[in-house]
Amino acid sequence: MRVRLGYVSIALGLPKTTSSSNVTYTYYQKLTTEEEKLNKLKKVSYSNIVDLRKILKYNIQNNIHFYRITSSLIPLATHPEVNWDYRKIFAVDFKIIGDLIKKYNMRIDTHPDQFNVINSVNDKVVESTKRNLWFHVNLFKDMGYPLGKMVLHIGSATGGKKTAIKRFENNFKKYPDEITSKLILENDDKTFTAMETLQLCKILGIPMVLDVHHHICNDGGYSIEEILPDILNTWKGEKLPPKLHFSSPKEHPKDRKHADFIDGKDFVEFIELCKPLNKDIDIMLEAKKKDLALFNLAGSIKKLRKDWKWIDSSTFEL
Repeated sequence: MRVRLGYVSIALGLPKTTSSSNVTYTYYQKLTTEEEKLNKLKKVSYSNIVDLRKILKYNIQNNIHFYRITSSLIPLATHPEVNWDYRKIFAVDFKIIGDLIKKYNMRIDTHPDQFNVINSVNDKVVESTKRNLWFHVNLFKDMGYPLGKMVLHIGSATGGKKTAIKRFENNFKKYPDEITSKLILENDDKTFTAMETLQLCKILGIPMVLDVHHHICNDGGYSIEEILPDILNTWKGEKLPPKLHFSSPKEHPKDRKHADFIDGKDFVEFIELCKPLNKDIDIMLEAKKKDLALFNLAGSIKKLRKDWKWIDSSTFEL
């Protein structure tokens, strides 16, 4: 069983480096000419792309193979009132990024923002969600990276959870295959449990991401041991191993806010629950200290389980 650790978006080990610089629509509107508007979008986007390359190279240098790209890479890319051909402008840059990812066999995914709700009762939200998801699909396409996936929550519970889940199923089936083939669903910490998410994933035939801390906050009466085998089996036939999310609570055990770092003892206990299943897994660490939390956790694991074999700084075997 091989475990790879990953982190989200910002590399704190790289000061003053961000791939998420933004241009608000309010600011964009204040610019007086079309040339000014385009130049601003191009300047900020290029800065983000350059910094994304820096982060990827940093990951390569530190043997980190799993990483989540920000959803804010290209400002106003999906705004209905802003139509600019960023895909053509940055086609070469996207290819360079994709070539880097593929050369070093990295796993890359995205997590579209929470305002993307496939099962919204508002048709405009459903359509804007589709538009936003196309951005992620096109990013993977422009990078030449066919293995990219997007993580989403089920979303709205309006009308009751059963009705909302059915609404998700119906809307999902109306979306194009280019989008639905990239989607994976995650349980949340307040509404849709891991079991409910798992059942929907089985119906749709798509993989599920177990968020361990969300499950602790909202378990629906099921233990991790009961549901984990079926969750991992939703990845059957996929080219990449199952992925999971792991975070530690900031304060009390059911505090939904993420802590700066990962509790090593809790993490080791979870891995030992996974061990009998003997499946490779990739674990996205959702900690405030990002890459620093990954390095800190690796150090904790080495102290707690001296017999676990480390392949490199982010990968170990049991």
